[in-house]
Amino acid sequence: MALELLQSLSLPGDPAKANEDSFGHDPNAAVVLDGATPLGDGLMPGPSDAAWIAQFGARRLLAHLRDGDGARKALRGALADTQKSFEALGRMPPQHVWQTPCASMMLVVPGKDGVEFLSFGDCAALVQQGDAGVTVVGETFDKRAAEALRAQKLGKEKNLSPASGLSRPEFIETLRASRGRINSGDAWLFSPEPKAAAHAARRVIKLAPGALLLLVSDGFLALASDYGAYSADSLMAAAQSKGLAALGEELRAIEAGDPGGDRFARFKKSDDATALLLKLK
Repeated sequence: MALELLQSLSLPGDPAKANEDSFGHDPNAAVVLDGATPLGDGLMPGPSDAAWIAQFGARRLLAHLRDGDGARKALRGALADTQKSFEALGRMPPQHVWQTPCASMMLVVPGKDGVEFLSFGDCAALVQQGDAGVTVVGETFDKRAAEALRAQKLGKEKNLSPASGLSRPEFIETLRASRGRINSGDAWLFSPEPKAAAHAARRVIKLAPGALLLLVSDGFLALASDYGAYSADSLMAAAQSKGLAALGEELRAIEAGDPGGDRFARFKKSDDATALLLKLK
């Protein structure tokens, strides 16, 4: 089986800043990575440590898969590459865990036993086979609901609109404390840590040619998970009928109508939003 790319979209949350999402695809694999916005000065060259790890990770994952590695082995290799590059190019070692570049990920690899999905964090895949309902791979809906509650609670405590921004001094220490728990417990992410490969969530689904897959970062899935404009099923249908570009416009219009996050609690007015619509051949 192979993957055919039907559509792709990747929008920066702020056109004046780096897009910290990245994606990659070829007939044998596809991946979306969502870099976690830095909570302080960056350690890597370039505009954003988050953009660096998302772009570097996508390239190295596909390179290892092209070399014939299985999904888990390719992930381990890409994480090792990331560790080597981070140690070689970083201005200094991180003094705190929250400084470590990291990213959510959804990787899909078709194989003889089915389509394999490996994931970290809050990227997701929507899968549709024939007339059956959409299957959601990943925990994004639950994670986004918890994030919205956290933003709402913190905004209320600090008497600020939730979407005032991640760098607000009223928010930053709480966010750093949360980020400081990465790569422990169940909070593993794509990062300069090869051991994270063993902690990626794995799912294999038997699919036939013609199945559709929508790989998304949480910023795009917000249309369903945060804003309630779509269900998982109707979002997949809209991706096919309206197209990803039109959905991107809808997403930004909803956010422009609630810039402070008072209706839809969140830490940023708009997040980077990425989606790949693929067909199994």
